[in-house]
Amino acid sequence: MSLRLAIFDCDGTLVDSQADICAAMDAAFEAAGLVPPDRNATRRVVGLSLPEAMRRLRPDGTADDHSMLAQLYRDAFRERRMAGQVAEPLYEGIAALIEELAGAGWLLGVATGKSDRGLAHCLETHGLAGHFITLQTADRHPSKPHPSMIEACLAESGASPSETAMIGDTAFDMSMAVNAGVRAIGVDWGYHHPRELVEAGAEAVAGSIAELRLLLKGME
Repeated sequence: MSLRLAIFDCDGTLVDSQADICAAMDAAFEAAGLVPPDRNATRRVVGLSLPEAMRRLRPDGTADDHSMLAQLYRDAFRERRMAGQVAEPLYEGIAALIEELAGAGWLLGVATGKSDRGLAHCLETHGLAGHFITLQTADRHPSKPHPSMIEACLAESGASPSETAMIGDTAFDMSMAVNAGVRAIGVDWGYHHPRELVEAGAEAVAGSIAELRLLLKGME
């Protein structure tokens, strides 16, 4: 039997973390004495590595400015987590889908702009960590849409690109999938409009967990 690999983005795909991300972003900019970006602007950069996200949110800043803001964001998010203020709820139906795919023999991975620590905390909190065999984060890879994270997932799992799907909610995820030569499947419950996902290379955009399940079943 061939190895089937489903790689999931995290923020906006597995969990709805926008409230936590926006709060930490506001705190980071305020700590730097800057006016925070509006919520939509912050949503637009979810999934990118922090330095790249800061570059887009503050295009007139220097590389040092972007690094400083990235560290302030990390500090703010960590403080919120330690205070028990980070929720990151799973989207309804995700836990059941992950368990179903794992039970059907799928290999599962994550490719995310989160840190190693942030991803581990998220998956462990929701009891999903044991289902994933390959976890790739911005700590060890260039920002999406560079294909490095997917390439590492392929190498660690032994799956071939033709038997692999990248599932995500942003154009960055879809472009990364195209760059890595794997199938690109979008979801419409995250942070980018479905039209953007299609324009970035999505072969389909699921409007529900049920639709996503059918799209993946079509690969079996």
